[in-house]
Amino acid sequence: MRIGLISDIHGNLVALETVLADLEAQAVDQIICLGDTVATGPQPHATLERLRALNCPVVMGNTDEWLLDPPAVSPKPDLIQAIDHWCVAQLSAEDLAFLRSFQPTIAVELGPGMTLLCVHGSPRSNIERIEATTSDEQLSAILAEESAQVIASGHTHVQMLRRYQDRLLINPGSVGMPFEHDSAGAIRNPPWAEYGLLSYHDGHLSIELRRVPLDLQAVIQAALDSDMPYQQEWIADWR
Repeated sequence: MRIGLISDIHGNLVALETVLADLEAQAVDQIICLGDTVATGPQPHATLERLRALNCPVVMGNTDEWLLDPPAVSPKPDLIQAIDHWCVAQLSAEDLAFLRSFQPTIAVELGPGMTLLCVHGSPRSNIERIEATTSDEQLSAILAEESAQVIASGHTHVQMLRRYQDRLLINPGSVGMPFEHDSAGAIRNPPWAEYGLLSYHDGHLSIELRRVPLDLQAVIQAALDSDMPYQQEWIADWR
């Protein structure tokens, strides 16, 4: 079995198409999306259309939930709130119905005694982070009720492969909004799209974390072609 893991597309259709083109050459049996599909990006409707056409299972991300039910008071910065309210306005009734079909978690039986659990943040919350720096004590609590041997999560926008006891923890990174700290410590969006490949055959498991070069000018043009608020501020994060 060969599975493509995608996450955190954030309305970036250019990046999604880039990843899908690379995945086509990988001969995967299935694609699973770990959520955060269209918020805070310039192509929310078109991205959902493309994702729906894949007919793949999708985990409910925290920003997917936000788009379905924007809170009256939000902790998000004003810029992100404004873009996300604009994103909601771009979505059709069919789009919203598709968002509502997303699942809290997705479990896949890879083989005898080997289960893959797909989540957005952690098995117990789509806003809880699993990171390379998460302590073993914290992981013990996070995974206390979970028996899956392999757990794939998104949310952090940072690729990760980590062993914890007899578990393997995977983060495929972000398709449409990868995070990297620059030399000054600020977060930027580098010019690539990220995803993961999981292969399981005859009891052997392998993981590959991939980065695909992104046409940055096409990403910028997509933002300019939209009427999203804070276009220039969004574009400035890509460098």
